[in-house]
Amino acid sequence: MANTKKTFLLPDLGEGLPDATIVEWYVKEGDTIRLDDNLVSMETAKAVVDVPSPVSGKVVRLAGAAGDVIVTGKMLAEFEIDPSMPQRAEGQDTGHHHGAGSHAPEDGDKVVASDEGGVISDAGEEAPKGEARADSGTVVGAMQSSDAVRSEQAVAVGGVKAMPAVRAMARKLGVDIARVRASGADGVVTMDDVKRAAADGSASGIAPSARVKGTGGAELPASRPHPSPAPQAAPSMTAPARSTLSQGGKPMRTQPPGVAASGQPEQLKGVRRNMARVMADAHAKVVPTTLCDDADLHAWLGKQDITARLVRAIVAACKTVPALNAWFDGETLTRTLHPHVDIGIAVDTEDGLFVPALRNADMLDGTGVRGAIQRLRAQVEDRTIPATELSGYTISLSNFGMFAGRYATPVVVPPCVAIIGAGKLSHDVVAVMGGIEVHRRMPISLTFDHRACTGGEAARFLKALLDDMALPQ
Repeated sequence: MANTKKTFLLPDLGEGLPDATIVEWYVKEGDTIRLDDNLVSMETAKAVVDVPSPVSGKVVRLAGAAGDVIVTGKMLAEFEIDPSMPQRAEGQDTGHHHGAGSHAPEDGDKVVASDEGGVISDAGEEAPKGEARADSGTVVGAMQSSDAVRSEQAVAVGGVKAMPAVRAMARKLGVDIARVRASGADGVVTMDDVKRAAADGSASGIAPSARVKGTGGAELPASRPHPSPAPQAAPSMTAPARSTLSQGGKPMRTQPPGVAASGQPEQLKGVRRNMARVMADAHAKVVPTTLCDDADLHAWLGKQDITARLVRAIVAACKTVPALNAWFDGETLTRTLHPHVDIGIAVDTEDGLFVPALRNADMLDGTGVRGAIQRLRAQVEDRTIPATELSGYTISLSNFGMFAGRYATPVVVPPCVAIIGAGKLSHDVVAVMGGIEVHRRMPISLTFDHRACTGGEAARFLKALLDDMALPQ
């Protein structure tokens, strides 16, 4: 039986995004791979996940190199099937799914994307079709079609067990993961193990990966070299490699534009790419109006957690005026008022903007709020936060004043109706009965979708928030 070529299209990795970025290939052209072995590590806007091989056979062609953006439904890899090796049964769910869209590869081979695992097909033959069903979507690190889920696991590559995000961080920090002392169960290398090795230099000096050929036949790096956190100075006639650490010393998955001023256009990737899409969508769909005022903190007693107070005040305002703790569907003109309060808290990183959800904020006290926020920030920094925690909030908070700025026009992201912006604290001269005083105040900006609520509702919401912020404790 002659070997047959199969083309594998990039599946929807479960977040509804139109593309993903290559982090690292686990194979090179000419290698032989087995069914379900890790093929490539891909970065989406929220996670780094491993994509397993859908077949067993020889790798004939790879779509690109580390850092390249691959469109969902476009060719990711091409294989020459080895019939003597294990293969998935015809029509069996592959665990990969990217909806109904399909794109033909450049070489003219016919590739049909179907709902029944039809992301690979024979050259010139139509892929098997099954009963149509909607993409069910997944959480971070899982690819799902129907009821089959492939969960993110600490898989062994090169004799080392580690999660995809841990491997990505090791590459960014210049850590040779094979030399890291594993502390996890069953010898799994954890995120803390990698950070510890980077800090003490015990596993530095990772060698650049092998080079592979791109679709055009040119030789490309399989993964970019990553310098250690404290490289030794050495004379060089070439330009220094761009740092894989942010200005704050945090590892980055894909290099965001603006980190180094090269004077050349750079394609947005990962988080920033998704942020650009979300902001453009919000601009097109929302009718924003902003109200501004100042919260007077003069009556506060002792040291207090400002963020926890902001959260409490937002909850109080949501209970007073539920119209702003809501979702709005502009297509059907329907509004959903929520009995609970889930606050999306904007977290700024060098990679881009994350908005994790502080769930059930109306049920938390100050200690609970602080603990939950610290957990969310840590998960964002490590890029281990589940995708489910980055959506579904009912109202948003941007505490931009921790950097600078008094007032703003924060962007409302559908389906939410409102977002609160907290400006920089200041000491202002305030007129009081019989004279003037200097009060500590916090500027508050409230942007709301005027299609979903009235100006009066927004003003009453803002007043309730300011009244709660003014309480002594």
